[in-house]
Amino acid sequence: MSMKALVLQSDFGLSDGAVSAMYGVANSVQPDLRIFDLTHDIPPFNIWEGSYRLLQTVAYWPAGSVFVSVVDPGVGSDRKSIVAKTTEGHYIITPDNGTITHMLEKIQEVRILDEGKNRLPNSGESYTFHGRDIYAYTGARLASEQISFHDIGPLTDKQALVTLPVTKASSDNRKLNGIIEIHDNRFGNIWTNIHSSLVKQSGIGYGDILKIAIYEGEEEIFREQVLFGHSFADAAIGEPIAYLNSLHYFSIAINQQSMAKKYNLGTGHGWRVVIESRQ
Repeated sequence: MSMKALVLQSDFGLSDGAVSAMYGVANSVQPDLRIFDLTHDIPPFNIWEGSYRLLQTVAYWPAGSVFVSVVDPGVGSDRKSIVAKTTEGHYIITPDNGTITHMLEKIQEVRILDEGKNRLPNSGESYTFHGRDIYAYTGARLASEQISFHDIGPLTDKQALVTLPVTKASSDNRKLNGIIEIHDNRFGNIWTNIHSSLVKQSGIGYGDILKIAIYEGEEEIFREQVLFGHSFADAAIGEPIAYLNSLHYFSIAINQQSMAKKYNLGTGHGWRVVIESRQ
């Protein structure tokens, strides 16, 4: 029997025993299973961020790795549970509540998780901890190859999955339009959904001074002229800098300060970013 990695993500935090209970269930299924954490610091109920962290991470793991993502404000309701298989052979176990949004284009097949068949024994009276009773249990069995993807449940059309509203980035001559996709949480940098390929197509290059505006709906929150540089060191401490992040998306930071906190910025399709080249 070969085993793949089991990678856990949740909004549970580490201040109580929830994550440890998930580890315990997985170890009970297979004592020498390799278990890793993606993050357990997703803000409570923030399905959007849970979705993005999968996009940020999954592709860097070997094929066959099993991800369990539990950001589940609808736990115990009639929302479905799913297991998605990516085109590169990863598996994602999650509620069907939008967590798969950022990965949708990379999904090859989806199965509805049969919660009656794939459930920790003697857990039927619990309705509020599917992360432990269903997802960690099923993930451990799938990663240790005690069950196969076909044993999960019936196939479903990926286009029928619940997804969150997404605004695609666009280019109009040398003007780029996008959204704040996510924050680089530790440092407060702003990551947009404007890919480097779109930046290059617009003719913007390193060293350009860009006119950048950020809007929440129609309200302008930020407007400044910002250098497009290779790294944070291209700006003085306390000054803004535009750059391409580790996923090759256009990003904005304040060198050694949190831009997200300074301007109280959010994420998602309501937070628009407009970029124009001054040259």
